[in-house]
Amino acid sequence: MKFPTVLLFLLSCYCFAQKNKIYDTTFEKGNGNQTATYNETIAYYNLLAKDFKTISIQEMGLTDSGEPLHIVTYSANGDFDFDSVRKDKAIILINNGIHPGEPDGIDATMQLYRDLALGKIAIPSNVVLVTIPVYNIGGALNRNSTTRVNQDGPESYGFRGNARNYDLNRDFIKSDTRNTESFATIFQLLKPDVFIDNHVSNGADYQYKLTYIMTQQNKIGTILGDFMDKEMNTAIVKDLEKKQLPMTPYVNAFSDTPDSGFMQFYDSPRYSTGYASLFNTIGYVVETHMLKKYDERVHATYEFMHTMLTYTNDNYKKIKEKRAANESLYKSGSKYALSYKIDSTAVTQFDFLGYEGAYKNSDVTTGKRLYYDRAKTYKKTIPYLKNYLAVAAVTIPKAYIIPKGYWNIIALLKNNGIVVNKLLKETKVPVESYKIDNYNTTNTPYEGHYLHRNTTVKLTIETRTFNEGDYIVSTDQAGVKYLLETLEPAAVDSFFNWNFFDTILQQKEGYSEYVFEDTATKILLDNPEIKEAFEAKKDKDTAFAKDAPAQLDWIYKNSMHYEKAHLQYPIYRMR
Repeated sequence: MKFPTVLLFLLSCYCFAQKNKIYDTTFEKGNGNQTATYNETIAYYNLLAKDFKTISIQEMGLTDSGEPLHIVTYSANGDFDFDSVRKDKAIILINNGIHPGEPDGIDATMQLYRDLALGKIAIPSNVVLVTIPVYNIGGALNRNSTTRVNQDGPESYGFRGNARNYDLNRDFIKSDTRNTESFATIFQLLKPDVFIDNHVSNGADYQYKLTYIMTQQNKIGTILGDFMDKEMNTAIVKDLEKKQLPMTPYVNAFSDTPDSGFMQFYDSPRYSTGYASLFNTIGYVVETHMLKKYDERVHATYEFMHTMLTYTNDNYKKIKEKRAANESLYKSGSKYALSYKIDSTAVTQFDFLGYEGAYKNSDVTTGKRLYYDRAKTYKKTIPYLKNYLAVAAVTIPKAYIIPKGYWNIIALLKNNGIVVNKLLKETKVPVESYKIDNYNTTNTPYEGHYLHRNTTVKLTIETRTFNEGDYIVSTDQAGVKYLLETLEPAAVDSFFNWNFFDTILQQKEGYSEYVFEDTATKILLDNPEIKEAFEAKKDKDTAFAKDAPAQLDWIYKNSMHYEKAHLQYPIYRMR
């Protein structure tokens, strides 16, 4: 019996559709308000890797949960050698689930990989796509339905803190977790051209489903920053508008509501895009809006990644050229900004799509409460401050010298792709030396630390003898910005400010006042210059003149008995 041609065609279409149904994700199989678990996510990518030669999955180091991180790679020609790929293609890295209560990217990226594998969307010939399916595995396994109290869906999700309760999006510089150590290994293996970190926002209510944090253009460097700000971002926003997905920069509002305007988020190196910018990688944090339905947020995240993939594929040569040119800006002898402030004189006006906000009596407290009326939409021109000005800078040295006792610093540098070399013999070198002059410390813990801030140093030039086995770290390498941000004490997220050198802030030796009185007398007799300075300070400082313990301490700290290690920053600069 022969089947009519039409029936055969319909039957083959049905069989093809049924076969493809096996690639439906957990999200697609559900009611639009469900997200895949960690185990479901990894199982799904294993399925894709088994069935498609264009997809691979591999383990890439441990996390605090004890489970390994994975990377999943889509390569149209099946080339998964990143050194080979990098020669003539761009690499995009997508990070998902850094905050597992914000799982939009987890579900959207699974669909994106499936659609690429099946050819449902245009195949990128100039881009290799890599994703970390779930970065915060410990948080993803700590599943619940209550902790994201301000968020509309999904039904259950992971927790913000990781297995040791760290917020991983504050750990990229200090690297307290195994997750971050493994991430750095992945990042340095890939050396991505573009980095996407998928999140969900908190804060004000407005019409947008999509908001974004773009790498701060002044901070990443003028060549790459201008390209991102004036070309790349403009094109991405325009393409998403065509998809009926208007975007706004992350709403970092001046007041309770966005009406009065807002400024660009300052992504210091503790954050993912701030870290990526240290290696001249273009970074975007996708922030879907917490009060939009989950299925809408997943769709918006998918479309953002698809747009970024298309743009990068079309402009991969320019992106790679701009990155290389930007890297050339940071050479020994040039200036490098360590801190910034918002430029309040450079105002960008743009049309913002919001809801009218007002205040009414609270039903819970005795005060007023803010509410948004979604029936009252508006399109209002508001100010946006996106430019930052450098307020403090240093000259980039030729190299840093790090005593071998600071093995923890060396380990971090190596893990972040920094090349270090050992001194082969005892060496006397003229160097710039820092004394910690002043700093403030937070009163409450922040991500396992009591952070320092407003750090200032006194610089002197001296000749020091360094030992065989001490480390010399040249700044003539791709990670120069990472070196400056971590090793310069005054940098916002320096290793000093993250408490890596707190041992130098405490004196290890001291004196008993009644014994030191006699020694202090002899010091003043034998050192007329110290006595002269001592008397001058008493004449000028009335409080000091009345404070006997302070006077004794001053003499001690200006004598040969005061330990040289106190407040002496142990990393030195070669000019």
